[in-house]
Amino acid sequence: MPENKLQDFIYTLMMAFLMVYVMVCYNISIHAGGLSNIVFLEALKELPFMWIIAIILEFFLIGKIAHNLTFKVLNPKKTPSIIISYGISIIIVTFMCPIMSLVATIFINKPSLDIFIPSWLQSMVLSFPMAICFQLFYAGPFVGFI
Repeated sequence: MPENKLQDFIYTLMMAFLMVYVMVCYNISIHAGGLSNIVFLEALKELPFMWIIAIILEFFLIGKIAHNLTFKVLNPKKTPSIIISYGISIIIVTFMCPIMSLVATIFINKPSLDIFIPSWLQSMVLSFPMAICFQLFYAGPFVGFI
């Protein structure tokens, strides 16, 4: 876990980059009917916009909410740091997934108004399990290690 503001900023940049890239690849592959080599290149087109949105949301809003909610439930003096880290990660994904799915639905998928809500809900429901698993089992440990 980051120990100062600079580390927190760098950690947020790396985590947002990894999560956004993987989730964009995942969503493109869903819409394309499967994963292929072209998905990794297509994701690079959407990455800058989605990465900036994720950084702003996480650093200025969701990160603060996640920390506040986690420390309302867990006592940092009595709880192992790994549990606190998992708690923060779970809350971040719980808030970020619907918001980022909404942003992708509006700016990337661009469905017609009659299917906007179903499109957003489907994107969110399909993305959440992937986001939570990838965050807890891969991205979190990897970025924490770096």
